[in-house]
Amino acid sequence: MNENHPAIGNLLGAVVVALALALLVHTPLAAKEEAKADRPNVIFVLTDDQGYGDLSCHGNPVLKTPYLDRLHGQSIRFTDFHVSPMCTPTRGELLTGQDALRNGAYCACSGRTFMREGVATMAEIFAEAGYRTGMFGKWHLGDNHPHRPQDRGFEETVYHLGWGITSTPDYWNNDYFDDYFRHNGKIEKYAGYCTDVWFNEATRWIKQCHENQQPFFAYIPTNAPHGPFYVPNEYREPYKDQEHGAASFFGMIANIDENMARLDAMLEKTGLADNTILIFMTDNGGTGGIKVFNAAMRGAKGSYYEGGHRVPFFLRWPGGGLRKPGDVDALTRGQDLLPTLIDLCGLEKPASADFHGVSLARLLYGKRQPELSERMQVVQYGGLVNTNPQKWESAVLWNQWRLVHGKELYDVKADPSQKNDVAAAHPDVVEKMRTHYRQWWANVEPTLTDFSALSIGSDRENPACLTSLDWLAPTLVIAAQPFDVRLLGKTKVVEGSLPLGRPQPTLNCPWYVEVRQDGEYEISLRRWPKEADAAITAPLPPYQGVDGSFPAGLAVPAAKARLKIAEVDVSKPVGPNDKAAVFRVKLTAGKTHLNTWFYDAHGKELCGAFYVYVRRI
Repeated sequence: MNENHPAIGNLLGAVVVALALALLVHTPLAAKEEAKADRPNVIFVLTDDQGYGDLSCHGNPVLKTPYLDRLHGQSIRFTDFHVSPMCTPTRGELLTGQDALRNGAYCACSGRTFMREGVATMAEIFAEAGYRTGMFGKWHLGDNHPHRPQDRGFEETVYHLGWGITSTPDYWNNDYFDDYFRHNGKIEKYAGYCTDVWFNEATRWIKQCHENQQPFFAYIPTNAPHGPFYVPNEYREPYKDQEHGAASFFGMIANIDENMARLDAMLEKTGLADNTILIFMTDNGGTGGIKVFNAAMRGAKGSYYEGGHRVPFFLRWPGGGLRKPGDVDALTRGQDLLPTLIDLCGLEKPASADFHGVSLARLLYGKRQPELSERMQVVQYGGLVNTNPQKWESAVLWNQWRLVHGKELYDVKADPSQKNDVAAAHPDVVEKMRTHYRQWWANVEPTLTDFSALSIGSDRENPACLTSLDWLAPTLVIAAQPFDVRLLGKTKVVEGSLPLGRPQPTLNCPWYVEVRQDGEYEISLRRWPKEADAAITAPLPPYQGVDGSFPAGLAVPAAKARLKIAEVDVSKPVGPNDKAAVFRVKLTAGKTHLNTWFYDAHGKELCGAFYVYVRRI
């Protein structure tokens, strides 16, 4: 028939193709055409330093989280979900789908917090698909071009700098209340408590997207409940029977819970709830609440034991045709999130994408993914005492097995608290997991010292302010915290800090920079940031915030400043009233190191410049 009646044959062929496409479109993993017609919105909430046990629905006997408990009941929950034990590595893994040691953002500071250029991010992929993209809260993947959120795919951004509010790069004397944040690169003051600001700004933006009938991807990574534990007292009061730190920590989570409830009420009122994928998770293991309850797990933030990297993960999409709410106990990772969202939203995977995670869409639709039982996963990040990752300082995950530090083996099904090392009883399991790690390490090791640079002289950011948080240092940068900048490494214990080990003070290291354009540059070396408005040699008084205080800043008897960048090496005297040592130099485009020093009158090195402002003239 086809030979004699080609038109009929073509018609029948078209019908067959159409039927096949129709079946394909209604297959959950290939819903791209349907997604284009009615694409789901995505809201991704990531809290900071809240552990698996810091939810009442997970058994916490003190903390009350009524809304998150409700969301738990409405969601598909991955109960064996793992991230990095530290904030920056987790964030980079979530946004790129790549292991931290491969994407480059594997440490909380020390010039190792940047995702490599050219690695596609979640925001870039959503933006390419026509989504509006917004980010509200804690970024912690770079404060300078080309690493800022607006450089990595987000069009609307409201965020603080550094690892948190009160970190060295953030606006001086920000204290969680009525603070100054960056709005699309410009400094603006926001009224209210920080967590309320993030949710208020996200809600405003989401409503705007809805009114304009634009699909959106909203990323809300809160800085709470990371220390210091500052919170309005009304949220702390219900937990006053606990020690002050735990009471404050739980109060911060109670405030998050309340904000999540308000966000969800808006989704219901606007009719957005049904076609919005809402994800709630946390960025690493527990901190301020682990002495009260840690869900029977060993370890906390920073640890390679289960309590350091197993976190809650809730996903709700009422109109998505997913399986019923409930627990899914498959071993899953943060690197799985991006490929999963690509499938759920019908996005285009970049041709250059190299994901280390897999899509979990089949599990979410109630299908089996037996291949998950055979995959092994490595958890590793740049440590604190030594920011360069060390071989075997890791956890290898495989079904119920956990190989910690390359030698300790635990069966977390039989021994969830990891009390019994069973390596001697299962040498075959140990060797199989060690073999996997060796192969993984051989793949990532060659790139570990391929550091990403900060731009100076870019049209996208001129002037730029470099801070000591990003010194390229072999240990945790002491001057990553304003307490350390104030006290020159003689740091008091700050409520909310962790006993993770403190290296020796690092008060001077270089920045790794890329001069983007040939030209003349003005480089200003400062002890204090511009907004502090103080001389290099001057002390600063203590600062009393709303819910905490900062210590007085020590004087530095600087008499000379020195700048070295590329082939330029220049010095000048520092006067008692100088707020900055300003140099004008000619630079050639390229990557190099920028070094600074302050010396006393006898030529003794005191420290580096904690703040350097660079302007291409």
